[in-house]
Amino acid sequence: MDCRLHDRYAKYRFFLQDDKFVNSGTIKYNQIRKRIEIGVCRLYVRTNMKRLFAALMVLVLTACASAPAAPAAGTLKTVRIGYVPVLIYAPLYVGIERGYFAAEGIKIESTPIQGGSDAVVQLAAGNFDAAMGGAGAGLFNAAARGVKFSIVAPMHSEKPPITSPLVISAARKGEITKVADLKGKKVSINAKGAATEYWLNEALGQGGLTVDDVQVMTVPFKDVPAALANNSIDAAILGEPLATIAIDKGQVAILSNNFINGFDATYLYMGESLLADKATSQGFMRAYLKACADLQGDYMSPELAAIMEKYTKVPAAVVLRAATAQYDASGKIPVNDLSALQRYFRKRGLLEYDKDLDIATLINTDLVASVAGK
Repeated sequence: MDCRLHDRYAKYRFFLQDDKFVNSGTIKYNQIRKRIEIGVCRLYVRTNMKRLFAALMVLVLTACASAPAAPAAGTLKTVRIGYVPVLIYAPLYVGIERGYFAAEGIKIESTPIQGGSDAVVQLAAGNFDAAMGGAGAGLFNAAARGVKFSIVAPMHSEKPPITSPLVISAARKGEITKVADLKGKKVSINAKGAATEYWLNEALGQGGLTVDDVQVMTVPFKDVPAALANNSIDAAILGEPLATIAIDKGQVAILSNNFINGFDATYLYMGESLLADKATSQGFMRAYLKACADLQGDYMSPELAAIMEKYTKVPAAVVLRAATAQYDASGKIPVNDLSALQRYFRKRGLLEYDKDLDIATLINTDLVASVAGK
């Protein structure tokens, strides 16, 4: 018998020393001994199982106490950001609606704006903590004036069919049949000095033209169909999903939608205060890149289209048919594309400084590196 049972067995020994039990013909000594040992073993097991269960409960409770808890609603860090309610801002919408930002302890306070350049202006003024939008002339001029912000990741790139095509009035398809026909005509973008102006210049290049060969007008995307209808403008860059909506209504026709392939003109920016808050800026970047990872390949689904509808106010059925943008989940910043934009705005005479900025001083690669693989 196990030595640990010896003491427990001893107190039952009197049964074995009683002649009535030992010498009786009905129960033999060894049978009694076996029954006693079984009983003692069961008692030992029951006692030690209770102790084991208690120890396990202590371990479980300790683990629960040390595990990081999900942030309570009252402890979420608010990050203010502006967005244009069009499809290319999909990572922001997806990050909010799929709970990626909330999981990082972040509450997004999103504000609709007219153009991506407006977001950078608001960021510089301290009204936003982060911004998403095109790298326009205003961004480069702000950097030259010493405004502190950093380009921390790309936002979107394009491949044909692009999400911001060059369109004309459907009623004038017989009159304007090619890009070269736009020479001397009024062509609109949503904001001068913005990335869409670079888009327009690339589109005009297909017809051997530049922005100097047309009259560049400024018209909000939502007003483009009406402006084309009343001949206030002759053509326009129009972002999705508004382009698909206008086509469905018979208002516009696409003149060109293949003038960009793999170029990044829009980016994610952060101000100094947000970058100084490492926990929040890293959490934001993790959530942002996770959302970008959801937007790969032929990614548009009914669920994602419903998310887009919430922010763009465009029916999901339309979103499902609209051209989609491309996103880089690695967060690598294409320096060459930023340099091309600076050269373009220099040529246009829109930059307020004489010597080109070193693009390396405008970007922050440490933030993405700090969250890579996490």
